Amino acid sequence: MAIFVAFLALVGAGVDAFLIGGGETFVPFATLAAVAIGGGQSWWSLRFGDRSVLASTGAVPLATKLATAGTDDDRLRYRQLQNVVEEMSIAAGIPLPQTFVIPDGDPNAFATGRDPAHASLAVTEGLLRVLTREELQGVIAHEMGHVRNLDIRLMTVVAALVGALALLADWTARGMRFGGARRSSKREKNGGNALFFALWIVAALLAPVVGRLLALAVSRRREYLADATGAELTRNPLGLAGALEKIENAVEPTPSIKQGTAHLCIADPLGRPLSARDGAWAELWATHPPMPKRIRALREMGYSAERRTPQ
Repeated sequence: MAIFVAFLALVGAGVDAFLIGGGETFVPFATLAAVAIGGGQSWWSLRFGDRSVLASTGAVPLATKLATAGTDDDRLRYRQLQNVVEEMSIAAGIPLPQTFVIPDGDPNAFATGRDPAHASLAVTEGLLRVLTREELQGVIAHEMGHVRNLDIRLMTVVAALVGALALLADWTARGMRFGGARRSSKREKNGGNALFFALWIVAALLAPVVGRLLALAVSRRREYLADATGAELTRNPLGLAGALEKIENAVEPTPSIKQGTAHLCIADPLGRPLSARDGAWAELWATHPPMPKRIRALREMGYSAERRTPQ
């Protein structure tokens, strides 16, 4: 996050100095304007974004699913979900979130909202069908971890920073197109700031890519933390490991969840091969950590706990 803010400040300072100030004066107008616009987008997302996300997936309130369940098996699955959410809410020490069910056969889940008091959990029908109760506990605990750790708020802030970076990069491109940067560069060569000018140009050109990479890095880190929190809440890391293994083996993508919501899910809903790979390239571009790596870490936690248990 510190790198993110520093990069935003660098690009904004260049826009203010070379495009608006002509290389002679510096008033942080562009930086403040970009942050203000990004902050406005962030505020809207915090207030109304969760409703938009849930609506886009076709999520149905759990209470409605319970009232309209067509079979006893369906009613049993929904009642079990309700009980598990209540249990994990108590374990996490947070208010009971609203729970939704997405009519999709691929197993997946996500959390959204602005804080624990205004959080929502959504799981797919496929998840309820394939997981045991212990595995479902692990998934719900993982999502409770996102809520308790305020990841749902953090990712909204990250999205606002990405938007601000994109705005500054666009303003830079427009300014260069109209020749403002070229006029400034001539002044800066005489003023001794050519190095800063060159650094700003490179940063502005790379801003959309760098912003995306930093956002993905934050998202991957929070997935590892949510896995650890889920294991802490259930005291059973092997339950979450088993759930992730079943989710990974379900090769079909989740059509109800679109790209804009993919980073919220416990697993990549788009079924992209990159999310299952390890290595430097996947570490840069994947929305989620490699699933085998997450499963391995959870299993190691479980085996360590077993070794510490007195016989």
